[in-house]
Amino acid sequence: MHATTRAALLLGIMWAASPALARDDGRYANSPLKPWFESLHSGYGQCCSDADGYVLADPDWESDHGHYRVRIDDEWVVVPNEAVITEPNKIGRTMVWKRYIDGHPRVRCFMPGSMT
Repeated sequence: MHATTRAALLLGIMWAASPALARDDGRYANSPLKPWFESLHSGYGQCCSDADGYVLADPDWESDHGHYRVRIDDEWVVVPNEAVITEPNKIGRTMVWKRYIDGHPRVRCFMPGSMT
């Protein structure tokens, strides 16, 4: 194998193995719930869209007397009351919109679902 061919092959492998930048590919652009997601607000402001939120499985959130905790990146985080979305949940699934402060996850918006 020539040196040029080896270099091109190595470069191709490195490119394929490198992490891709996240971007909205438009797959949810025509969702009938898109306007509803974009209207969601908590006490911290707009939650943004469905693409920014993460669905939580039942073991990753808990409720205790109206207060919530969620597990984000293997860390349990208390959900501030201001972050809870109080309007009806049209999808029925628990969702969280997160942000990071000093390297730790924080909850920007939280929409409880129904625990099964």
